[in-house]
Amino acid sequence: MSPRTSPICRLLEHGQSPWYDNLRRKLIADGDLARMAAEDCIRGVTSNPTIFEKAVSAGEEYDSAVAELAGQGLSTDDIGWQLVTEDVAAASEVLRPVFEETGGGDGFVSLEVDPTLAHDTEGTITQARQLHERLNLANLMVKIPATAEGVPAIEAMIAEGRKINVTLIFSLERHAEVIEAYLSGLERFVAGGGDPSQVASVASFFVSRVDTEADRRLPEGHPLRGKVAVANAKLAYQLFQQRFSGERWERLAGAGARLQRPLWASTSTKNPAYSDTLYVDELVGRNTINTLAPPSIEALRDHGDPQPDTIERDLDAARAVIDGLATAGIDYDDLTATLEREGVDAFARSYQDFLAALDKRKKELVV
Repeated sequence: MSPRTSPICRLLEHGQSPWYDNLRRKLIADGDLARMAAEDCIRGVTSNPTIFEKAVSAGEEYDSAVAELAGQGLSTDDIGWQLVTEDVAAASEVLRPVFEETGGGDGFVSLEVDPTLAHDTEGTITQARQLHERLNLANLMVKIPATAEGVPAIEAMIAEGRKINVTLIFSLERHAEVIEAYLSGLERFVAGGGDPSQVASVASFFVSRVDTEADRRLPEGHPLRGKVAVANAKLAYQLFQQRFSGERWERLAGAGARLQRPLWASTSTKNPAYSDTLYVDELVGRNTINTLAPPSIEALRDHGDPQPDTIERDLDAARAVIDGLATAGIDYDDLTATLEREGVDAFARSYQDFLAALDKRKKELVV
């Protein structure tokens, strides 16, 4: 596919940055990430423990590095972080031209803190700071989960002028807390003499998992099935627009502060009965990001046709969907709390599986 002919580039034309939700060594070594940046207008990369666990378990691409690091006497945990940070650094170099061309607006690579720290504020702060200092990359975002304990860590890191990808947001209430943490952190940073134009953050609002859980709770054939996730994201976008306006924001923006853009995460369609581009087509909006997993990339390349500003359509219907959950016997707060808890647990399990797979491979390679 020749440069700029990919349907994915239309997202960029409509004001939305497409990021790639995948990272492994082969992606960089084979030049695939560079080609995606050129041909599909990919403007960022996200990673998580599940992605790295699959990468290490899938084949032999990490074997030589694992053997070398193990030969140096490194622990399995240290080997894991060394592999991950090397991949992130390599991806950041590929995307550095995007970072520079956009004046620091895009071109980021995201790396998550140890997910077992999701309920440890001080532990999260310490590791987020260490990761930023260890890699020392202008286009690195450290991912912090939006748990109750994560929110103050987010504010603390923004107050230090660091770049943060806030992950695992499911509810409108938590999204509001994340925005407040960003604004308060920026105000603290500016009050200390910091330049807010050097700070960047995105708010990763998860989508498809909301439908998965809502559909599980709704009876077969219910009219709300397959509609809750998009409605939730549309209302999150409205919240974003409301909070990033008015005197408080204008004062920060006047000092050079950047928007904390919503990032639509988990946008691959899980239910085969739904369109395979559902969570892309319905969520196109200016000053947003959609992070695309490989199946979404392929679907969009094949038959994608994104239209502008779809996220601002049918807002009354979106409100009616969320309001209608109670009538259907579903507690919205319980729904989103369940998703947050399960999301944190899933990433923690993947992290442990990653270390277990790495330890197994290390023992096989070092005899």
